[in-house]
Amino acid sequence: MQKKLKLVVMACLVASAAVAQTPEKQGQETTVTDESAFTFTESQLSEDDNVAQEVAVVGSSTNVYAREAGFRFSPVRFRYRAYGSKYSDVYINGNPANDAERGEFRYSFVGGLNNYTRGVENSLPYEDNHFSMSAMGGSNNYNFRPSALSAGHRVTLTGANRNYTLRGMYSYNSGVNQNGWAFSAGITYRWASPSTAYVEGTFYNSLSYFLGVEKVMGNHSLSLVTWGNPTERGGQGASTDEMYWIANDRYYNPHWGYQNGKKRNSRIIKDFAPAAIMTWDWRINQTTKLTTSVLGKYAMYSSSRLNYDNSDNPQPDYYKKMPSYFYDVWEPYDEESRGATNWEKWQSTYNYLKAAKANRQINWDQLYYVNKQNSREDNTGAAMYYLQRYHDDQLSLSIASTLNKTFTNKATLNVGFNASTNKGMHYQTMDDLLGAARYYNVNSYLIGTYTPEASEVQYDLNDPYRVVKEGDRFGYDYNIRVNKGNLWATYAQDYANLHYFFSARLGGVTMRRDGKMRNGLAPENSYGKSRTAKFVEGGFKFGTNLDLGYGNVITFGIGYEQKAPNARVAFLAPQVNNDFSDNLKLERIFSVEAGYQLKTSWLQANLSGYLTRLQDVTEYSMYYYDTSHSFSYVSLTGINKVYYGLELGMNFKVTNDFNIKALGTVSDAKYLNNAKATYMLSDDGKYRKDIVATRGIREGNTPLTALSLDLNYHKKGWFADLIGNYYDRIYLYYSPVTRYVNDFPTYAGGEYGGQSVTTITGTDGKEHNIATLPDQTMGHGGFMFDAVIGKFFYLSKGRSLTIHLMLNNILNNRNICIGGMEQNRRDIDEQGEAIRTYSFANSPKRFYANGINGMLNITYRF
Repeated sequence: MQKKLKLVVMACLVASAAVAQTPEKQGQETTVTDESAFTFTESQLSEDDNVAQEVAVVGSSTNVYAREAGFRFSPVRFRYRAYGSKYSDVYINGNPANDAERGEFRYSFVGGLNNYTRGVENSLPYEDNHFSMSAMGGSNNYNFRPSALSAGHRVTLTGANRNYTLRGMYSYNSGVNQNGWAFSAGITYRWASPSTAYVEGTFYNSLSYFLGVEKVMGNHSLSLVTWGNPTERGGQGASTDEMYWIANDRYYNPHWGYQNGKKRNSRIIKDFAPAAIMTWDWRINQTTKLTTSVLGKYAMYSSSRLNYDNSDNPQPDYYKKMPSYFYDVWEPYDEESRGATNWEKWQSTYNYLKAAKANRQINWDQLYYVNKQNSREDNTGAAMYYLQRYHDDQLSLSIASTLNKTFTNKATLNVGFNASTNKGMHYQTMDDLLGAARYYNVNSYLIGTYTPEASEVQYDLNDPYRVVKEGDRFGYDYNIRVNKGNLWATYAQDYANLHYFFSARLGGVTMRRDGKMRNGLAPENSYGKSRTAKFVEGGFKFGTNLDLGYGNVITFGIGYEQKAPNARVAFLAPQVNNDFSDNLKLERIFSVEAGYQLKTSWLQANLSGYLTRLQDVTEYSMYYYDTSHSFSYVSLTGINKVYYGLELGMNFKVTNDFNIKALGTVSDAKYLNNAKATYMLSDDGKYRKDIVATRGIREGNTPLTALSLDLNYHKKGWFADLIGNYYDRIYLYYSPVTRYVNDFPTYAGGEYGGQSVTTITGTDGKEHNIATLPDQTMGHGGFMFDAVIGKFFYLSKGRSLTIHLMLNNILNNRNICIGGMEQNRRDIDEQGEAIRTYSFANSPKRFYANGINGMLNITYRF
């Protein structure tokens, strides 16, 4: 629920946090990039687990666009060059920290550690560094050594009307004392209640801690750091424009409802990933340094969801509860569903949903009543409604070592290796029976295809008909083991006015599944260990900068890489069996970019163009398939993609106190071909082959056009920014099920109903003339106006105070769609006829950018 700005300011009077970078002398320009990397992740990482939570943190000391874009465009979940986050690598003290199964870095892993994530080395795709071969989307390395952290105390208080309402942070860093010891300690707490969070029904409760010690011993240094952030939060779900219209609220959240008059969220996310890293630095001599680190973590992530069995869907925005389910409101109209009776049903449904907020939310009291009644009438007492919890736990250990050698002041060599092992534990537990006595560990999707007594309906043949109580595992339980190793080297040299580098890497990946339940659909292929998939990957990069003099620099980079598919997409139906995806291959990545940079006393500017082509990409999705009333596991292989665009950044110094910054990108990111699909339906457990018409589909949930203009004033400790951002060409995630070629009718001739058709040969051998292929859904872009103002105060004896206020979307533009997904249901059958009145193609689920929101921060350093 949107909060008025005056409430933000009132809250901020009692709690606030500084974002501004400490200037070295009064009057120096102050920026927010100091904390930008994690201000936005705390406010933007959330929402719905069905939508990939991907953001970008990029930066460069010489590239204005890259330095500003990740933070500036974060309110719309901007992704650098539209790449998925698995194409960006994050390191901690030179040790890879990306998730071993998904390939992504979870920024919640370091959530709340703003005071410790400032020491980051950013490397763009074609910049050399001392810790890796830079990834396709760039690489970042966080320095968690206590000796590298700014000495002193720091107290930060925050008030906001975002995902959290209040935040308090304290950190202390001793610096290196006379005995060579350095200590660090910090704690952060973030909070919001279901009534104070920006989105009604959500909440936030998170504690973060950081402890570190380091001993410097001559040429050696040994550090040990541990951190974690136990978090519990209530999730927000996307919904349709129809429901947003009825609720008169762009931030309507279908995940909550009233229970005994109190708000209760059905999507509770629990996240805790305690970690520790030990780092040994050895300065062998003045030109050689060896760094070795060992990183261990045990990540525990889970999310609850409301489910049902032999009953109606309890979601308040379920399509059968919508007015448009009864009366056709779309063109072309279905005359049979536009009669008086249909209109009366539309009106009565609308009136009911409009009458009270409770009618648009989950009715917890009713769910408890139905379950208790069923327990009385049925001796089994099986739950008809229940909360299940999906668990994704990761136990990982990795080691990394890097040798940095300086031959001359113009030539360096960096060589390293890293190796890791990861055990992913995936299972489902019964979170709450909602008043029922018990539940049975059987696959209800199969009852109808098979009898209740058939072995196929058992989730675990080793323990059939097991009674499930709260806290018990049911449905699925399996582990995925991933082992990785990587060797890399980078040689860089300055030759006259030319700087160039060459990087290469060679690695290996193995993965396998280990099932803990013997599923009735795969009795011989679900329990125990699968075969092991093995991949050899690697690649190279070459980059160069040519200094033309007078601040003019030409840049160029080219690279090729073969990258192993991650374990998240490697299996066909991991909740059911041990089968690997068909045609599982190494991704082939070719990329090239060129640019121009200018740096003078009054202007810093860069213009870059890039092209990246991916081949043999594998993707994976799971969803409920309405047509077959079953759950669907979908593996897409053989995908080719292309990413290309232009990036511009400028920082124009008008006076000593006034700058104008401009940045923007115009890009494209699309599928080049139709994907091969293998999918399983849970109503029979059989595989099906098909073609998915993905050619021309764009990457979803990020603006492909983003522009920004910033007027920046800074003088005598004051700093202020007026920022205008424009976003366009935001696509939603597409649904494979609406594009299965075999499901489209076959028509003779080149037209159907006056429409031109596309002919695609399906896996059934027939030519399908697709005249009804839906266009990919787009989100509405628009303009957003932001402002920043703050003051830095120098106090006596090295103390300082910073007050900083950020206001976002001041014009309260709530029409900017920041993402969402098409619904995984079809509107037409194999003959091209409408299945129902309700139109899924016209009812995607969307998220909208927050309206006016703010964050007031106060930091005291001493």
